[in-house]
Amino acid sequence: MDYENLIAEAMEAREKAHAPYSRFAVGAALLAKSGRIYTGCNVENASYGLSICAERVAVFKAVSEGERDFEVIAVVTEKGVPPCGACRQVLMEFGEDIQVIVANGAGEYRVFALQELLPKAFRSKHLG
Repeated sequence: MDYENLIAEAMEAREKAHAPYSRFAVGAALLAKSGRIYTGCNVENASYGLSICAERVAVFKAVSEGERDFEVIAVVTEKGVPPCGACRQVLMEFGEDIQVIVANGAGEYRVFALQELLPKAFRSKHLG
């Protein structure tokens, strides 16, 4: 897996973030098992609850294109912050084995298993 390429895609996506309120720009690049990469950036709104995170933008773009199987997501913030809980839960819907690359603005990164970031997650099996 070429982590550097995926991080570069996330960095480019981060440049498109609309974060006038928090000034916390985030970019994400999601690699599907098909080999396609889907990017996303956070989009804030004056009505804060209507804002959306970069990770969810990438996942929703991929799903809207028919993807359901993902390998890895790169998330880039200035200081290298992991995805929020809501994004972790959305990713978990598509598999606990997804790798999460957390990178900072300089391209330094750490890799986590999604299950490591969201242990004992709520899953579809809990509904039945």
